[in-house]
Amino acid sequence: MAKKVTIGSWITLNHTSVPEILAEAGFDWLCVDMEHSVTDYFEAQQLIATIQSKGLKAFVRVGENNTRIIKRVLDAGADGIIVPMVNTKEEALKAIDAVKYPPEGKRGVGLARAQKYGLGFEEYKNQKAKEIVLIAQIEHVDAVANLEDIIQLDGIDGTFIGPYDLSGSMGKPGKYNDEDVKVVLNKYEEIVKKHDKLIGYHVIEPDVELLNEKIEQGYNFLAFSLDTLFLGVKAKSELSKLRR
Repeated sequence: MAKKVTIGSWITLNHTSVPEILAEAGFDWLCVDMEHSVTDYFEAQQLIATIQSKGLKAFVRVGENNTRIIKRVLDAGADGIIVPMVNTKEEALKAIDAVKYPPEGKRGVGLARAQKYGLGFEEYKNQKAKEIVLIAQIEHVDAVANLEDIIQLDGIDGTFIGPYDLSGSMGKPGKYNDEDVKVVLNKYEEIVKKHDKLIGYHVIEPDVELLNEKIEQGYNFLAFSLDTLFLGVKAKSELSKLRR
């Protein structure tokens, strides 16, 4: 059975007003980007809390597949983790170990915001921790070659394709229409559609037609643009009309 399509967006600006504004648009989730932004741990926790206060799921894309980073973000209360550059089964297992408490993983125990600062650890351990979504970013040609091994792991809830970095790993950055790149992208789609897991894609441009194309292609975990582009594209477009 195909999973329900959910649509979120990317938070790169480290101010709580940003997710408050975007939440009103009707997204299902918002993702705090800690890989390509200057957002630190304290700011990430504030953003996570703000997103959740609006009734949305709060995802975080961490900067790397690092146990310490993932642990701190989870203790801050994240509902899901997106891990970049997962290229092998071993790297996927490392991410699972960081997200899951023993015996499923090796996550260390802390008493922070996620656990109500020690007042709700058992509730968190027995319920919320088990609901954390782990997404592996597939953004290297090696990752596609190893995708069958990665996606079959029980702790991986889905994958998120990174087409630019994928094309870059083939020496053809940004050339999505190159035949070799299309072959690898098609292979990714072919493999992930055989599994009842989340299939993610980031539609960068704030263009609903591009978003609908990905839905029609079978993607069900879609990031629609990002805070800076929603702001900049609209401002530039309206001022351009004014000056004409």
